[in-house]
Amino acid sequence: MENITAKTEFIILGLSDNPQLQFPLFLVFLLIYLITLLGNLVIFTVICADPRLHTPMYFFLSNLSLTDICCTSTVTPKLLEIFLSGNKIISYAGCMVQLYFLISFALIDAFLLTAMAYDRYVAVCDPLHYSLIMNQRACVQLMATSWIMGNLVSGTILISVTRLSFCASNVINHIFCELMPLLKLSCTDTAGTEIQLFVEAALISVPAFLVTLISYIYIISAILRIRSAEGKSRAFSTCTSHLTVVSIYYLSIFSIYLRPTSTYSQEQGKILSVVYTAVTPMLNPIIYSLRNKEVKNALRKLIGK
Repeated sequence: MENITAKTEFIILGLSDNPQLQFPLFLVFLLIYLITLLGNLVIFTVICADPRLHTPMYFFLSNLSLTDICCTSTVTPKLLEIFLSGNKIISYAGCMVQLYFLISFALIDAFLLTAMAYDRYVAVCDPLHYSLIMNQRACVQLMATSWIMGNLVSGTILISVTRLSFCASNVINHIFCELMPLLKLSCTDTAGTEIQLFVEAALISVPAFLVTLISYIYIISAILRIRSAEGKSRAFSTCTSHLTVVSIYYLSIFSIYLRPTSTYSQEQGKILSVVYTAVTPMLNPIIYSLRNKEVKNALRKLIGK
């Protein structure tokens, strides 16, 4: 029988092996990281500082900004180290920790986006009962459920991954310790882990996506029934930012995870992973601030102080 040995460390290849590209890539990702941190911290601070933004929608948005900071901070610092110093080694424990938090924050984002979609549905389709349905207790429960479910699901996936053996290569052809490259790297049967991944996606992620989709079907139907052009414009303006963020998020996530490992392209996976771990967290505060008059007014007020 093959002598199976456990790996104590992995080697992350990163985006490119070309030495001439390492420093330019470092500068690009450092700029993206700084913009992400600054943008999300500004959104979080503005929402906390302005009492007029203490509403359910902005409560969820502040949590989304927090998870975006955590998600990109799970991946980007190590990637910057790879670009700058060429140190591509990550310990087995460090790899598992990175995988756990990455999946956890990605799932929390999905649940928060679903809560925000439901909030917009109630605001547009049932405005008379909005304050009754989206009360403080309901918002806290939705937020707590998002964080608890994200951590629980991530924990079950991590347990399955730690049961796999990595006996051949320890080279991860990716920009971080991502689930699909690890499954391809394992020398044991990953069918059980793949089934678990699809089942959990079917039971958790897909319903979250469907709730978001159905909410927007009702929202758009209600908006189209509004007779005045000003009313339609005002209603659409409250939803377009969130709908843009949701579209970018789910397109990248589903392209990576809802496919068998046999059809998984590592180079394509790298690009898609950059989208949801670096680009999307950077774009979220920009999208919400540029298309939201309340946030822009609160930001001007804060800068004025």
